Amino acid sequence: MYRRRSGRTIAGIAGGVADHLNVDVLWVRLAFAALAAAGGVGVIVYGLLWAFVPQQDPDAEATPISTKERQQAIGLIALGVGVAIAGGSLTGTFNGWAGAALALAVIGSAIVWREADERRKGERGAFVRTLSGIGLVVSGVAAFLLQAVGNYDQPQFVVAAVLAVLLGVAAVTVPWWLRVVRDLGDERRKRIRTEERAEIAAHLHDSVLQTLALIQKQAETPREVLRLARGQERQLRTWLYGPSGYSRGEGTHQVNSEPSMLSEAVEVACGEVEDTFAIKVQQVVVGDCELDEKLTALVQATREATVNAAKHAGVAEVSVYAEVEPDRVNIFVRDRGKGFDETAVPGDRHGLADSIKGRMDRNGGSVRIRTALGEGTEVHLEMPRTTASARNAGREAKA
Repeated sequence: MYRRRSGRTIAGIAGGVADHLNVDVLWVRLAFAALAAAGGVGVIVYGLLWAFVPQQDPDAEATPISTKERQQAIGLIALGVGVAIAGGSLTGTFNGWAGAALALAVIGSAIVWREADERRKGERGAFVRTLSGIGLVVSGVAAFLLQAVGNYDQPQFVVAAVLAVLLGVAAVTVPWWLRVVRDLGDERRKRIRTEERAEIAAHLHDSVLQTLALIQKQAETPREVLRLARGQERQLRTWLYGPSGYSRGEGTHQVNSEPSMLSEAVEVACGEVEDTFAIKVQQVVVGDCELDEKLTALVQATREATVNAAKHAGVAEVSVYAEVEPDRVNIFVRDRGKGFDETAVPGDRHGLADSIKGRMDRNGGSVRIRTALGEGTEVHLEMPRTTASARNAGREAKA
């Protein structure tokens, strides 16, 4: 359920409930008015929903509201609040002055919360309305203490004063804290979606687009095209739907067929490039360590650098050298081919920018490239390691 952003009278709660239950908003407002008359329950429920129900997305379709409907809503609000105050006065819950003071504080809180919802910055009118709402809250709390408590020498006055001040401060500050929390949550969700899109784009470039380019080159040999297409389909299905695939999300365990050590992963990546491009990839790994998320990204970037050498260097052999140090892993991909001018790479070629540099940047690694026309290319990939002691310390801190 979401609160309406447009077509609302106060906070869009009644409209949001009506949309959620698929009923006319008039019946929801009548229910809130009736609950408000029942000892102010409707006001409390409305306030709780306002605090905990998120607002519609700013890009959501606007909900029109007619003048008649707005007047009707205002009338029901006034009726509910008036009956609540009158009922409290008749039952002796509080006298008329105390009820008026509480109503004043509620109105001020509503103004402050509504301005917090608007998310407008730098507008003089919004600033004035916010100050006015704060003033109403302070005036309502002060009037309630003066009229409802009575004897200032009694201990209950101190307790009532403290509680009233705390409630007043909460009424003024809580909406801003809620907005900060929601903004942080929205930002985190957007960052996660951006990283997921970048990872998907990098994987598709490394697999599907590379295979399509090879199919174009092998268009005259149907059997080779069929082999490439079937192999790519199998890889993509495994990545999407396999036990450790993308659709399983984070925290899944790899099956036994997946490499768990860096040397195994580098060997598999080099073997895939050899099979796909029919070249020799000579790989040497000094030391070894367990794979984690960062080192998996390092191996994927290494594979892409090897693919680039196989496609563009014009050589029959590429060298891959990996060295595992206590705090980092270095991998060098070398060829003695054509070399290239890095500044002359077209903007629509994303292998170096996204699959190598972008992937390393996202995981805290670095890339250095040494190349010159006619002198070959060396790609140096460096990734910090998370040592076993650091992982254990992190687990102990969480525990």
